[in-house]
Amino acid sequence: MAEILAALRSLMSSHDPPLHALVVPSEDYHQSEYVSARDKRREFVSGFTGSAGLALITMNEALLWTDGRYFLQATQELTGEWKLMRMLEDPAVDVWMANNLPNDAAIGVDPWCVSIDTAQRWERAFAKKQQKLVQTSTNLVDKVWKNRPPVETYPVTVQQIEFAGSSVVEKLKELREKLTNEKARGIIITTLDEVAWLYNIRGTDVPYCPVVHAFAIVTTNAAFLYVDKRKVSSEVISFLKESGVEVRDYDAVSSDVVLLQSNQLNPPADVQGSDLIWADPNSCSYALYSKLNSDKVLLQQSPLALAKAIKNPVELDGLKKAHIRDGAAIVQYIIWLDKQMQEIYGASGYFLEGEATKEKKHSGTVKLTEVTVSDKLESFRASKEHFRGLSFPTISSVGPNAAIMHYSPQSETCAEMDPNSIYLCDSGAQYQDGTTDITRTFHFGKPSAHEKACYTAVLKGHIALGNAVFPNGTCGHTLDILARLPLWKYGLDYRHGTGHGVGSYLNVHEGPQSISFKPRNVPIHASMTATDEPGYYEDGNFGIRLENVLVVTDANTKFNFGDKGYLSFEHITWAPYQIKMINLKSLTPEEIDWLNAYHSKCRDILAPYLDEAELAWLKKATEPASA
Repeated sequence: MAEILAALRSLMSSHDPPLHALVVPSEDYHQSEYVSARDKRREFVSGFTGSAGLALITMNEALLWTDGRYFLQATQELTGEWKLMRMLEDPAVDVWMANNLPNDAAIGVDPWCVSIDTAQRWERAFAKKQQKLVQTSTNLVDKVWKNRPPVETYPVTVQQIEFAGSSVVEKLKELREKLTNEKARGIIITTLDEVAWLYNIRGTDVPYCPVVHAFAIVTTNAAFLYVDKRKVSSEVISFLKESGVEVRDYDAVSSDVVLLQSNQLNPPADVQGSDLIWADPNSCSYALYSKLNSDKVLLQQSPLALAKAIKNPVELDGLKKAHIRDGAAIVQYIIWLDKQMQEIYGASGYFLEGEATKEKKHSGTVKLTEVTVSDKLESFRASKEHFRGLSFPTISSVGPNAAIMHYSPQSETCAEMDPNSIYLCDSGAQYQDGTTDITRTFHFGKPSAHEKACYTAVLKGHIALGNAVFPNGTCGHTLDILARLPLWKYGLDYRHGTGHGVGSYLNVHEGPQSISFKPRNVPIHASMTATDEPGYYEDGNFGIRLENVLVVTDANTKFNFGDKGYLSFEHITWAPYQIKMINLKSLTPEEIDWLNAYHSKCRDILAPYLDEAELAWLKKATEPASA
């Protein structure tokens, strides 16, 4: 790390103008949450592997900002040259730069890797001391990254109408209606999942996310896809051409944005009073924005964000079917793991409470680790129809590792399974008809009274959110408290959001909706997806999380105050909760009724996908509970 920092500081001092600081964001040119190996610049300079964070390098300091999900992980991964800055606890990066860098300081950033909104916010903070944001012409990190992974050329595929549910022609028609309504003659689309969704294409450019590195520009009478043409077969080009989309080189987006601004992008638009170019301030890069006339830019959330989030009937049907197959894989995995923990470690198992022997039951090389068991889970999923891969790296974590919210086990360093410790497994898959995300927490020995109390509090919050009924127009921020109240009662909490949208064979984290303590004024709509995933993490001891995917549905309420219409949630994830981890006396009769009804559905829905022995195990795992 010291060599990398020294090389960067040398480039900063020789830059014109000399840079007092260099910002290295996590994002790629599309402001993606998950990026390809060659775009992990922040990880390269800092050694921190979490998906969210920002590095700042000055001439004598190196600081890394990240959020609560990664505090523990960052303290373990950062070397002595780095200082951890905790978001929402320490000063924000723009505040820190404004207060700690000299007047007239030049702060460098690759304008492709920062959004319009972020760059403008920084510029406002810097203006107080005449500091300035400098757009570097090349990325300085790339200059010192000697073994940077090469550009991948994975093929683009078509997401057929049987899975997409809506054609490209239909989507373009709806998008152009929104352009007309906003008096815009064109839009620049930079978010990878929006480009993929709009043009019904998929790819494997980013691990776990079936997207393609591409931009799109859509005008009132033309549509363009900017992509490395080596990835696009003649069949895909024909499909896009028939849909009214022209394929251009990835790098041509810069010059075409300039042409779009001057209304020269072929064919010229029929303006008719519409002279604005639409750009999403949270996802469009500052590099592209800088090529536009700021007075003629409509800075507003992309209309595709909401259109993509509100699933059509075909997408909803596919998501439900994908979650059923996924649930069968999860149950098969739990059954396998239960048997292995008993046979290898002498564990009392999934159903019984008892201390396991410290020594392995069978000597020799037989050993289960966090990685080997997660590989087994992937093999169960891989046997299911339409499986295309995982939707994120499996969080397979034992004991203290489970307290690291986004722990990613590595073969060389991961822990061995322990029958006397909690095991948390947060995982998901990509199927061509839907994306899944599920978390269950287990104990194959004897959980402590404290562990049970924490699990039960998490479960109560999970049930409370899933059972919510709320008026149209409600934002996820309002619902977040429902999942936390049972934990707050004991003075407990968790540092991550409670829910996020899930894509239709797209990104596992999908906006614009979220259920979080962070205010976000995006109302929840019918046919959106949202996860329900409260948790509790005790550093150095254990972690607990329970997660299902929900679909937002219209609620059948007795009354309709304000004529708003009311909404509720439908669970589409199917896997049992471990009864021995629940303090049933702490559940209300209504909560026990819900648990039993959910478990009954699990049995009925998953039965056709399980063999006789597997179904017998599931029946035992879902027997009616009582206080």
